[in-house]
Amino acid sequence: MNLHRLLQRRLENEGPVRVGLIGAGKFGSMFLSQVPSTRGLEVPVIADLDPDRARQTCLAVGWDRDRVARTRIVRNGLELAAADDVEVVVEATGQPLAGLAHARSAIGAGKHVVMVNVEADVLAGLVLAREAAAAGVVYSMAYGDQPALICEMVDWARACGFRVTAAGKGTRYLPSFHASTPDTVWDHYGVTAEAARAARMNPRMFNSFLDGTKSAIEMVAVANATGLTPAPGGLTFPPCGVEELAQVLCPREAGGRLHHRGQVEVVSSLHRDGSEVERDLRWGVYVVVEAPNEYTAACFRQYGLKPNQTGSYAAHYKPFHLIGLELGISVLSAVLRGEPTGCPICFAGDVVAVAKRDLRRGEVLDGEGGYTVWGKLMTAAGSVASNGLPIGLAHGVRLLREIPAGRPLSWSDVEIDPDLEAVRLRRAMEQTLEEAPAV
Repeated sequence: MNLHRLLQRRLENEGPVRVGLIGAGKFGSMFLSQVPSTRGLEVPVIADLDPDRARQTCLAVGWDRDRVARTRIVRNGLELAAADDVEVVVEATGQPLAGLAHARSAIGAGKHVVMVNVEADVLAGLVLAREAAAAGVVYSMAYGDQPALICEMVDWARACGFRVTAAGKGTRYLPSFHASTPDTVWDHYGVTAEAARAARMNPRMFNSFLDGTKSAIEMVAVANATGLTPAPGGLTFPPCGVEELAQVLCPREAGGRLHHRGQVEVVSSLHRDGSEVERDLRWGVYVVVEAPNEYTAACFRQYGLKPNQTGSYAAHYKPFHLIGLELGISVLSAVLRGEPTGCPICFAGDVVAVAKRDLRRGEVLDGEGGYTVWGKLMTAAGSVASNGLPIGLAHGVRLLREIPAGRPLSWSDVEIDPDLEAVRLRRAMEQTLEEAPAV
């Protein structure tokens, strides 16, 4: 609650907080829009593969031409990570291999890292977090994105003395969406192709949200940062409105649908017949908590919470998230408090690539949101035991055999270079599997 005061003190004593942004896409653009109105926050360097587009983005989100002119815009994220006038790096490319390289370079240069790139975090974030801690810098999830907001709710609940029963987010889901491709995404998403083009919406990125991959990725980020765990079969996407959260997301013996207490789960804004759920949580996040005693359960009712039928479980939720508009919280928390807004503490969950259709030998996988695979949530133990291929490495690799639709892929199904930095980091994270966090 004191970040703004700390920022003004920092500005008076040491000058502004200096941020380097890698990736001026939607998330990065929303963050940039807030910079001119956040006194004490500056972005001296932006890295983007298309510098001219990045300049136009800055103007489009409200920067004046003088601010744009004095901002260096480079193509290389590694160059930005080494810049002397940057103290915290925001990695917002969405590309897992690039994200890992940028984060390691920034940590090696003694800079804090705010990892918008959840794909990279899920692939090997625990290794990055440990490297950052050893270097005396902060590695943080991105506030405004749903995983960090969920982690904040989990932390709030535990600090209040509640047992966390379930935590997660909402989305638009039907089972048929797992086969969606960039060609069909707008048919299911709820906007026209024309409107999507006008808004510069990336069909691959939005298809990842639709086909279940992004939900799995975000729930793994939450699991690895909190110690909560997935159900063995992955996400079930129960249709659920905000008034029903406590009833649906409690243990089966209490009338709910959870596999176990302490579960990550995503609720759907659509019933299985395609009709809309009343008061859905499509854009929001939630946590379900259990009352430790009858007195607390009575307080749930007295102060406006809607408990489940037993009275012992209640939900706290936020119906929206503002992604990049809220990212400054992570930046300032890292620099001014030395604290992350969520950070991996264990390897509890994973996202494994699953064939969207029958795949041919020799075919090259196109990764998240594409035409060949979608990402399924698994426990980390289940993924490692089955030799599951992480979704973050299922891009640009060639298949060694035919894979039927619906089958999870394994490392042995693809031709992959074991000496790639991302592969080595991922294998290092797998070695942490037996470490149990204290939560």
